[in-house]
Amino acid sequence: MAATPAPGVPTIPLNNGVEIPQLGFGVYQIPPDRTAEATRTALEIGYRHIDTAQMYGNEAGVGQAVRESGIDRGEVFVTSKLNNNKLERDDILRSFDRSLEELGFDYLDLFLIHWPLPAVSDYVARWKALEEIYASGRAKAIGVSNFNPHHLRNLFAASETRPAVNQVEIHPFLAQDDLRAFDADHEIVTEAWSPIGQGQVLGDPAIVQLAEQLGKTPAQVTLRWHVQRGDVIFPKSSSKDRMAENFAIFDFELDQQQMSAITALDRGGRIGPDPDDFNWIPR
Repeated sequence: MAATPAPGVPTIPLNNGVEIPQLGFGVYQIPPDRTAEATRTALEIGYRHIDTAQMYGNEAGVGQAVRESGIDRGEVFVTSKLNNNKLERDDILRSFDRSLEELGFDYLDLFLIHWPLPAVSDYVARWKALEEIYASGRAKAIGVSNFNPHHLRNLFAASETRPAVNQVEIHPFLAQDDLRAFDADHEIVTEAWSPIGQGQVLGDPAIVQLAEQLGKTPAQVTLRWHVQRGDVIFPKSSSKDRMAENFAIFDFELDQQQMSAITALDRGGRIGPDPDDFNWIPR
């Protein structure tokens, strides 16, 4: 059953027909002992899409919150990601089993390769392990994170299964228009991590001015820009007020001039590592 977002939150169809809510809640850097509370609060506000990862160490808190929320499991879209230290098929399959155990779920809605790690691992082989998981029905969709077009082309050459999503760093200082266009041309939905640039974009004069004109906050204006571009976003916050603020972005629209003014802020300002150079494996 497809996840059912709160009224006003649009969904986007993935290339296998699964519907993903365009706005979700991210739990990156939320401590494990606070994840259940934060996720429960997000669900109370109306979020129906939660993004976690094996690397975050807080899958258990996400699962606890979903189970205790009283919301049917099928109404909450949950994503997790393969840890960078799981490189071989058997380790990958075991780690996925462990994620389901931590979450207390029978399936995941979406499971991603977290980083390509081009210098240390065969990401095509890892993708084939995810295909096995997908074929088992225990992941309703599979995809990748932090993949550039040349990484994706290598997958296309070796597999008939296209990633359902590509989760990459995107915000007004790093618009990633070429990558987004590549994804769209290949029926891959683009997800934007760090959609407000870890807060760096919120003080930009152009965004502040638009927010004042619209009676919205800079974060709301920025998240609305993402939504209108077609990005899937999952801003992270531990503050209930900020969670509610981030959720309240469906009662206004940016016109084309306003959209273009934000896109023009692109300066290639990457905050996270370049996927071509990042090869960190946790011990």
